[in-house]
Amino acid sequence: MSTMRAAQVARPGGPFEIVEREVPEPVAGQVRIKVEACGVCHSDSLVKEGHWPGLQYPRVPGHEVIGIVDAVGAGAAQWKVGQRVGVGWHGGHCGACDSCRAGDFFGCTVALQITGISFDGGYAEYMVAPAIAVARVPDDLAPGDAAPLMCAGITTYNALRNSGARPGDLVAVHGFGGLGHLGVQYAAKMGFRTVAIARGADKEPLAKQLGAWRYIDSQAGDPAAELQKLGGAKVILATVTAGDAMSAMQGGLGLNGTLLVVGAAMSMEVSPLILITGRRSVKGWYSGTASDSQDALAFSVLSGVRSMNEAYPLEKVAEAYDRMMSGKARFRVVLMMGK
Repeated sequence: MSTMRAAQVARPGGPFEIVEREVPEPVAGQVRIKVEACGVCHSDSLVKEGHWPGLQYPRVPGHEVIGIVDAVGAGAAQWKVGQRVGVGWHGGHCGACDSCRAGDFFGCTVALQITGISFDGGYAEYMVAPAIAVARVPDDLAPGDAAPLMCAGITTYNALRNSGARPGDLVAVHGFGGLGHLGVQYAAKMGFRTVAIARGADKEPLAKQLGAWRYIDSQAGDPAAELQKLGGAKVILATVTAGDAMSAMQGGLGLNGTLLVVGAAMSMEVSPLILITGRRSVKGWYSGTASDSQDALAFSVLSGVRSMNEAYPLEKVAEAYDRMMSGKARFRVVLMMGK
């Protein structure tokens, strides 16, 4: 049987190991993907550092996968060999239980799966995935451009399009990193009066180049007060991972405004007084399904939204991961297979 290279983690907190494995065979309901590119996401630290309870090792991380269908298992006839596809964080669900029908996929009582956690992900030359988790990828997007859109892209796009904001509303994007630089682009292309909020004046030129109407330097003053000077935000998309920084943004919401949290902070404080006096709310958003990924990719092609990436070959996976974790990458890190 033919073999492939894969970057696996053998134990919680262990190093990445480049190993030779047999190319996996798809079983019923699965497709095999020849991986072209895979984004390196902060959520991959759940695998690398062992923070996901009950995770089985060794495990190959990676849930921002772009590639070509290479083989199709029984019962997955909707996919054909040679199609361009992607796989994101959402690795499949049963579709039949009450939770699935309500869109609460984390509450799936049968078969919720997470790519790179429930099964091996895209830090490899080949992977298999449930057919329900696979999304079509437009020909207009190169593999490296498309990969980060399978998690960072879909998360910010899907959150904003379901936020309740309408064109012309004031929408702030808190954070201007891997998620935030995409959030600013999506918000601007959706017609919102987009305000980018980040630390330091040096980020302002690029934020405005990507579509921000206004830029607020959070180190120069109180960003919540600055948002109130602009009339208060209908939505604040919180992409940062610091709970105290998120908490400080609540005062920037306008009447009926929503603090929409997509950054995975461990905790944050919420002010009941701020919520009550302005009928404000705090809401979290999960990335989305394969269908949502297709929408995000199609919108990105149509509107010109693109991720800014740093590319690494698979054999430099440890360097790529460390670069991502350092927070110094501009802005996403992508592994390119065969390069």
